[in-house]
Amino acid sequence: MKLIIGLLIIAIGAFCQSSSYVPINKIKQWSWESYWIVQGVFAWLLFPLLGALLAVPAGESLLGMFAANPKASLLTILFGALWGVGGLTFGLSMRYLGVALGQSIALGTCAGLGAILGPVLTGHAHDLTSSVIIGVVVTLAGIAIIGVAGAMKSSALPEEEKKKAVKDFNFGKGITVALLAGFMSACFNIGLSFGEPLTWAQTPDIFKSLPATLLVTFGGFLTNACYCFWQNGKNKTWGDYRQKALWGNNLLFCALAGILWYSQFFGLSLGKGFLAGYPALITFSWCILMSLNVVFSNVWGIILKEWKGVSRKTIAVLVAGIVVLIISTFLPQVI
Repeated sequence: MKLIIGLLIIAIGAFCQSSSYVPINKIKQWSWESYWIVQGVFAWLLFPLLGALLAVPAGESLLGMFAANPKASLLTILFGALWGVGGLTFGLSMRYLGVALGQSIALGTCAGLGAILGPVLTGHAHDLTSSVIIGVVVTLAGIAIIGVAGAMKSSALPEEEKKKAVKDFNFGKGITVALLAGFMSACFNIGLSFGEPLTWAQTPDIFKSLPATLLVTFGGFLTNACYCFWQNGKNKTWGDYRQKALWGNNLLFCALAGILWYSQFFGLSLGKGFLAGYPALITFSWCILMSLNVVFSNVWGIILKEWKGVSRKTIAVLVAGIVVLIISTFLPQVI
């Protein structure tokens, strides 16, 4: 029963994450760099801090624990800053490819590299059992199938149809950006791996990774803030923040996007707590989260009509990829 509960919690977090870009469509008259950093305040600072506080036992403090583990804390922030580059390009991948295809390519790369490099770089390569490796391979196969569906869509639709679904659609540029986003986004799980010591023995299992999550997202916030503020200066969009009439609407939807985005890692921590008796799934949990993110992002892609006008064959390939991803979620446990 704990297995089902753990996977269900991770799935709910994945659904929330895949839904987090929908509120952004409701943001009015702000440039990309302005709304990206404002939603980041919620996604990478405020909600992760509130989550991390749940892990703090009575009489302890986050700052005290971070100070007592300086090497682990700094490495976690460092990989968070590298992940921040992935976060930037992740947003751009969806700008050029749409929610479905952009998330599929980026998260696929992120899933495979994150699941493997985390244990390897922290000296826990022995956790990569054959069942975990097979699960990663099947996950990548499922995402590759979805990528094929995206390529079929790109080649079949006329340019004006692509623009209707995704205003700035550019398959070549989008694929390049999405691969870079996936590679750098894998640093999130590497940061979590380095941050494993950042907890207390008395902290419940469901909250143990939340302090490390805060440091990773903090590092990512620093990277994103530098870039977004530079873009504000370059594009002369500082005036976005002075449009008082827009703040009520835009702040609301930025906060909604932020809490939906953070839900994936809050759910990952809670879910791993229920999977404590399943070591293979603990190691594979990152891949599970990413594969479910891809599944739900493509569901949103269908809802948002990003696949409108494609052939039945293309839809069949897309559905096949989604089915493979769902199967991969359970593989390490049944093999």
